[in-house]
Parts: sequence; structure tokens; C-alpha cells
Amino acid sequence: MSSDQPIGVVELRIPAQAEYLQLVRSVVGATVSCQPSVPPDRVTDLRLAVSEAATNAIEAHGEALVNDRVTMRCQLTEGQIILEITDQGGGFDPQSVPDLPEVEDVKRLQHESGMGLSLMRHLTDETTVQVGESGTIIRLKINFD
Repeated sequence: MSSDQPIGVVELRIPAQAEYLQLVRSVVGATVSCQPSVPPDRVTDLRLAVSEAATNAIEAHGEALVNDRVTMRCQLTEGQIILEITDQGGGFDPQSVPDLPEVEDVKRLQHESGMGLSLMRHLTDETTVQVGESGTIIRLKINFD
């Protein structure tokens, strides 16, 4: 079982610009790779999930005309990684995000966007969305023990 005691915490505050997505992926990958018991495929999953969350946060800032930075916080505990992406955008109702059609369904081809939350949920052990007056926090968890 995982312990709640952090092994390490890394926090990154980036401008709300797409040019910083590669930096977010690199920092997450390097941070998580410091824990040798994390399987490489789980590192890949987390990098993709955090990229989706950071993209959504950057877009939320743009839509709300927010000039503040997006925050990414990665916490390693024994057996678990918790990643949080925080924005100060307008938020959204996670219950209103429709489920995607099955991969084999031709209707899936009509979904060029709006797949991020579904992808995050698929790639992580737990994805939570906390929406408040001051923005949104996406929390991604991966267990590896």
C-alpha cells in the first residue's frame, strides 16, 4: 500500500502558452523517473495525461483572458504519483462532458476535440476535477505498487 508521506514534490508555474507543454511533459517524466519502481509505460501514460490537462488549462486561461500562470504540481509518495494542474480559467462542468463512442464506432471520427478528460481517465488510476470560483484543479493519480 502507498504511504501518504511524500518522497518528493516538484512544482512548476508556466505561462499559459502551448510552447511550454513540452517543458511540462519533460519535468513530469524526469520527476517520475526518479522513482525506479515506476514502470516506463506508466511514465508515458502520465506524461500524456498531464499534457492533456495542461492543454485544457492553457485554453481555459485564453478563453477567460487570464494572464496568470498555470501551475503543475507533482507529488511522489511510496507507490503513488499525484499530479495536479491548476488554472484560473472559467471552469466547466465535468458531468456535462459526453462519453465518447467506442473506438470501433464510426461516430468516434466526429470527435476531434473533447477527448482530453476521457483520455486522462483512461490513462490514470484516478482522475478528479475540482471546479471552483477561482478556477479548476485536475488531479491525476497513478499507483505503481
